[in-house]
Amino acid sequence: MGVANELDYRTTGELVAILAARKVSALELLEHSIARIEAHDKRINAVVVHDFARARHAAMAADAALAKGQRGALLGVPMTVKEAYNVAGLPTTWGLPEAKDFKPAEDALAITRVKAAGAVVLGKTNVPLSLADWQSYNDIYGTTNNPWDVTRTPGGSSGGSAAALAAGFVSLELGSDIGGSLRAPAHYCGVFAHKPSLGLVPTRGHTPPNVPALPIDVDLGVVGPMARSASAYITGVELDVDGGVSQY
Repeated sequence: MGVANELDYRTTGELVAILAARKVSALELLEHSIARIEAHDKRINAVVVHDFARARHAAMAADAALAKGQRGALLGVPMTVKEAYNVAGLPTTWGLPEAKDFKPAEDALAITRVKAAGAVVLGKTNVPLSLADWQSYNDIYGTTNNPWDVTRTPGGSSGGSAAALAAGFVSLELGSDIGGSLRAPAHYCGVFAHKPSLGLVPTRGHTPPNVPALPIDVDLGVVGPMARSASAYITGVELDVDGGVSQY
């Protein structure tokens, strides 16, 4: 994938620190992520829904906040999220062809919280059909490949998420897991994932297309973070059930 830039594989904690020190702007960091996606994602197919225009506006707002001395757990950090999360105005299909035109009107609660912490959401990552496979293929977006070896799978169902991290596109992701969907892709791609305790992170808006965005109580089913390393998560955000977003 070419020569790595010094920003490509920084952890979220490191990016927060260099943004706060004004060594790089949020917009510069975002443009770096976008350029890397545009250069390398044709072979990997991890980030299947782009939201670059709105991300640029969010990055400029983050820069304005940083210039005023404001700080946040994720202020200015670019990230992607699993396609299964509702993001207002973007497709949420779960890989189901009949849902390819569905676009929710509001963000999932976890998305609202990472945005409130200052994160810049630039797109969504690929999933298998109905989030129900150990690879990440569907008829809408096609196949996601493992960045380490594009003849192999990144796993599933958070396969696009793990691939985006391993490829150096972003440092932080939101995925989900019931039977290994966070853990297996992290193992396949050499990144970090954490399956939180049941009910700890809100599932509202991590719902199938055309279904009311209500919390889903499925035994063992959770949503949770993925990152380049455990330290990236530890210095990241806590998405607690009581509505707070706080730094560890």
